[in-house]
Amino acid sequence: MNLAQGVQIVSFGLLTLMVIGASLGVVLLPNVVYAAFLLGGVFISMAGLYLLLNADFVAAAQVLIYVGAVNVLILFAIMLVNKREDFLPLKRGWIRKAATGMVCAGLFALLSTMVLTTSWNFSTGAIAGNDSIIVIAKHFFTDFLLPFELASVLLLMALVGAIILARREFIPEETDMPARDAALTLPERPRELMSVSSSSEFNR
Repeated sequence: MNLAQGVQIVSFGLLTLMVIGASLGVVLLPNVVYAAFLLGGVFISMAGLYLLLNADFVAAAQVLIYVGAVNVLILFAIMLVNKREDFLPLKRGWIRKAATGMVCAGLFALLSTMVLTTSWNFSTGAIAGNDSIIVIAKHFFTDFLLPFELASVLLLMALVGAIILARREFIPEETDMPARDAALTLPERPRELMSVSSSSEFNR
């Protein structure tokens, strides 16, 4: 093992610990703002893993799109909404917890199977430098053009939803009318009660 391989292994271990630690912070921290910041740390750590795999374009896209757009959008939505609501106990809440646990267990089993069955042999061939960017761009704007447009529409919907949720209706507080404005208003005309005779004539 030479120096380059040792540095790569140590970097991979540090980035893996960062991803796992930040992911646990996102899930377990009660403060939503801290969880959003740790989510940005997860994205940056994933970009570092992409760099170790010589996928510079994917790493740059990870930082620009996920950290620079999605994570910032999440932070803006959290800070703009900022609604404090007490969590009320739900009826039959154990059903949701059981369903969530089953889904998480299934995803963990699927990912574990994928990790164990995948061949992780290092490639000894030549690394395509800028050619990988050309190949990704061709597939990105031909085969995967529809998912790209759908993702942009979903981001736009999320932005509009954050603006709608953050909008607060301005309701002016009732204050005493100034003396000048009160002088300009006319007093209300007293309402006269109808007599019994006039009401009977009206009914005719």
